[in-house]
Amino acid sequence: MTTFATVLADLLRHDPGRPLVTFYDHATGERTELSVTTYANWVAKTASLLADELDLERGQELRVDLPTHWMAPVFLGAAWTIGLVVRVDGASAAVPDPVPDAVVCGPGGVGRWASYAERSVILATALHPLGRPFDEPLPTGVHDVGTEVWSQPDGFTPWDPPGPEDPALPGISHRDLWEAAAAGSVLADGGRLFTEANPASPSGISSFTEPLIRRGSLVLVAHPDPARLEQTYAAERATARA
Repeated sequence: MTTFATVLADLLRHDPGRPLVTFYDHATGERTELSVTTYANWVAKTASLLADELDLERGQELRVDLPTHWMAPVFLGAAWTIGLVVRVDGASAAVPDPVPDAVVCGPGGVGRWASYAERSVILATALHPLGRPFDEPLPTGVHDVGTEVWSQPDGFTPWDPPGPEDPALPGISHRDLWEAAAAGSVLADGGRLFTEANPASPSGISSFTEPLIRRGSLVLVAHPDPARLEQTYAAERATARA
């Protein structure tokens, strides 16, 4: 398994109904759970939005400027489905020059990226439960993921899919990404990884890729409350931490 598509296809064949990504926000009380099938549907819709609606192509670059949230794994998967090169520089990183071909951000990034909408595809997600759109209109040229993604199909097949040697991250091929995930030692096969790490960050991306390659699952916690971490870990039957 050397591309995201082959990894996801294996998960769908193996146990499509089981939880894959479980997200907690201790500050708001939100709990969102995506089964393998639900996650695959979100990836398909998002990939269709990126490729068919916004005309992004294999080899172009997507900056995923999202906080710790279940939408981050969705955009990682959608980008790799169509062969985009993903940048996860972290929220404090400077705006690169040149600006990436596309950027997806949360509410906190709209002001940072809106001025680049004339030369780059800028998407924003409100990070509401169930992927709802923003409550207020976004700046001109900024695409509201919550408005545009729902009309996309639940299935998607790229016309120009990436191969194992195409870059998944700058300087890292799909093959290298998934071989490194398979060699990880944090999670046993089928395990449930509990983490506060942002999957859309250089240090956190393995917290997403390793559970996928090991047919495991991810419990992702934003705004962690130290008094609730052990309770959440036990309630979700997690088996490892990262």
